[in-house]
Parts: sequence; structure tokens; C-alpha cells
Amino acid sequence: MKTLIKHVRVLTMDGENRVYEDGCVLVDGDRIADVGTGKEAESWDLSGAAVIDRKGGILIPGLINTHCHVSMMPFRTLGDDCADRLRRFLFPLENDAMTRKLVYRAAKYGICEMLLAGVTTFLDMYYFEDEVAKACEELGMRGFLGETVIGQPTCDSPEPYGGLEYAEEFIRQWNHSSLVRPLVAPHATYSVSPEMLKKSFDLAEKYDTLYTIHVCEMEHELKKFRTEYDRTPVEFLADLGVLDRRTVAAHCVYMTERDIELFAEHQTGVAHCIGSNTKGGRGVAPVPAMEQQGIAVGFGTDGASSGNTLDLFTLFKLFADFQKTEYHDRTLFPAGDIVRTGTVGGARALGMERELGSVEKGKKADLVIVETDSVNMFPCYNPYSALVYSANASNVDTVMVDGRVLVRGKKLVNADLETIRGELAEEMGPFMKAAENYGEMI
Repeated sequence: MKTLIKHVRVLTMDGENRVYEDGCVLVDGDRIADVGTGKEAESWDLSGAAVIDRKGGILIPGLINTHCHVSMMPFRTLGDDCADRLRRFLFPLENDAMTRKLVYRAAKYGICEMLLAGVTTFLDMYYFEDEVAKACEELGMRGFLGETVIGQPTCDSPEPYGGLEYAEEFIRQWNHSSLVRPLVAPHATYSVSPEMLKKSFDLAEKYDTLYTIHVCEMEHELKKFRTEYDRTPVEFLADLGVLDRRTVAAHCVYMTERDIELFAEHQTGVAHCIGSNTKGGRGVAPVPAMEQQGIAVGFGTDGASSGNTLDLFTLFKLFADFQKTEYHDRTLFPAGDIVRTGTVGGARALGMERELGSVEKGKKADLVIVETDSVNMFPCYNPYSALVYSANASNVDTVMVDGRVLVRGKKLVNADLETIRGELAEEMGPFMKAAENYGEMI
């Protein structure tokens, strides 16, 4: 099936940063068949094409969320200001109350939130990850999904490191999906033994998939590696042989110059989680130095428990504000570069730049139209600035994934949000009861 999108300002984010002021995009099946001006579109084969006319809209590639725990939706607004929240509250409550069905329903709700915010691809690390995969396929979302491997009992495995066996079975089951790409997700440098970090990487190599891990996020993490190994976590990972083009490192707040050089040498991608990092008082990752070394950096929302939103427009402005303030430089990261990080940068970090991240002929038809009719979007002199400094998720009008329209007129096409929210709320009953045991923290 063909679809012609016309009368939009197309920000291609291609290598030449081409912009088509009165632009058209032709979609054929799951691919972009042509991109150009309205005049150029007159020569295209438009036979049988459905038409989407969004005059005044800004069309961009689908946004890419490179680090998420989508099924942690039930934790949103719980214990936001609690110290040492991960170990004192999140881990225990997950083991007490997270179930297979809750993971599924929370994943559906979180995917809806992302789609309505123009996110068309996300990388996830959590438990019962096959339930997240089911939710992706049902809702049409593109997901890079990893079962958590961690050195402690979890909600889906009574044995430490049970996630590794689970991960291999998950990869076998989902390796041929058009939307779901399974991967390997050891939790963090401080929560997984060196032996299991290596075994996890070997599994990723065996199935030629991604390997994602939390790196240089915690101060106690740095102290542990300095004390036990006289190395930084990144130096340790490099010596272990698990830094690679397939590695996606999340957070990377506390990075030395040598750490950055090692990432560049090994072509390791970075998921920059500015929202959760600054909310947690961690700091601001040295993204300018990373990009100077050619490291692929994308945005990650983290889970709704840590960043409270799965929306990249929020991250656009947080990134601009914190990076410019950190380096006392208003000119740092022009708006176009920030939009590029949310699209091309994310695709590069996931090793998918040939398929995703820009509006180019032959690439996957993952597209977003942002309307400019709302009060916050006028005037719109510079479309990149409008996206970074003015827009929010409510301005997303149309979303297409794999050539299928999933959001039209700011509403989900193939899902009922009210029903999905109600099902999640119903499933959260026992979870909220268990959360009462942590009353002093929440």
C-alpha cells in the first residue's frame, strides 16, 4: 500500500541536512519510496496512494529512545525523592509485586505514551521481556528488547543470573520478528560478575545482537572499581573484552578522557539519559567530548520511575539547558544538532543508521508529523528551534511505524488508551498494596 504525505516541512536529517519547505514523502509498504518537493512529487507514481495532508506540519524521522524500562510505569511518582532508591525501594518492590501480566499491561501503556510522543523505536531492559515483545507487536511499535541479567533473584527468576538462560530462549523465540529485535542486557558493571558480563557478551556475539548495560552511573560504582580493580568501570569492561560496536552503554555520567577514548576505539554507543541523571543528582554526561571523538550518542528516557516521562521532547530541552549551563556556552548544541541526536544519533547508537534515523529513500517508513497550529508553536521561524524549545508531546499529530499509521490527529489508531489505562490500573492493585510496606520512602 502507498501513502503520500504532502504539504509538510520535511526535515530529512540526512547527511546534507536537506529541508523541503513544501515537502512530500511517498511511502510504499514499510519503506520510504521518495522524498522531495511538491513539484517533484508530480512525477512520482502515485497510483492507489492514500493521502495525508498536514499543511504547516513539520515532518521528522521517528524519534529513537535508546534506554528504557517501559514496564516500570507503575513506579511513576513513587519514591521520587528517596535516597539510594534503587536498592532500598525499586529492587525489593519489583521482587515483591512485579508479575508477568503487570509487565505486559504496563508495557502496553508505556508504548502508547511513546507513540503519542513521536517515539517509534525504543531499547528496553527489564523482566518478562517476552511480554514486552507481545505488546510491541500488538501495538506496532519497534522494540530492541533485552531480558535483564543480574546477580540476584528477580521477579521472573528465583536464581541469580537466571536472566541469561531466559535471554537466550527469548532471542530464539523472537529473532525473526519484523518489529522486535531481542538483545542481551546485563544490568550494570556493579551488579553482574565479570564472568557473567563476559558470558552475556558471548551470547550477544553468538546471535549477532546488541549488548546493553548501565555504565558509570553511580558514585559507588566508581569507588568499587577503583578499590577492587584500580580501574574505571569502562577500563574494566575494555579489559574484559565486552566493549564493541554492539555495545550500548547507558548513562555514562562519570567518564574520564581515557574512558571516552576507549568508547571511540571500540565504537561503543551511548544512551544519554539527561532526565533521570539530573533528577537523581548524578551530573551531566560529557557529551561534547564524546561527540568530538565520533561516539554515537542517542537519548534515553530511562524508566518512568527514574525520569517520569517516556517523552523525548522533554529531553530535548533538558539536554539543551543542562549542557549549555554545564559548559557556560549558549552556542553549544544548536537545536538542529539536538534533533539529530534524537533521530540519527539514536539510530547510530543502535547500529541501525542504514535503516532508521533519517527521511531518505529506501529507509524504513518510521515518520512523525508535529503540528504548528497550537498556541505554543507560533511563530515558527526555525523548525529545529520549535521542536527543541517550543514543542511538547501534545504537538505530535501523526506517527507512522513500518509504514503503518499508528497515531492520527493526536489519537491512537489501533488502540484505545482509556481501556489500556484501565486494565493497567486494575492490575496494579496488588502492586500498590505491596508499595504500602515502603511508606516512609514513597
